[in-house]
Amino acid sequence: MRKVLAGLSIWALAGGSAFAESMSFGQPAAGGSSLPSFLMLGALLLVFYFMLIRPQMRRNKEQRELMNSIEAGDEVMTTSGIYGKISKVEDTSITLTIAKGVDIKVQKQAIANMLPKGSVVDA
Repeated sequence: MRKVLAGLSIWALAGGSAFAESMSFGQPAAGGSSLPSFLMLGALLLVFYFMLIRPQMRRNKEQRELMNSIEAGDEVMTTSGIYGKISKVEDTSITLTIAKGVDIKVQKQAIANMLPKGSVVDA
């Protein structure tokens, strides 16, 4: 993905200045058409959409689904790498049991992954 964007940037820098010189304030060059420039702009916008925006929207949707499916008894890993079992679910936070007698309270957004049952060993 970065190679594609870097290649487009280099192409724009190399050919973009010559192209800009042939244009006079948005007017097509003598006898030329502005259609290719609009097509290139549209193609660039599509590349940005499919490589940057759409994957981020998919990750956000997956995270929302994870937050809505959390319930007591699930085994999870937080974004800081703490493994534990959910003992209590509230509106914006959860209580996570990480060892016998050791409970911590974290925000729901701190949950990174759901783990298979039996992943967290009771201490």
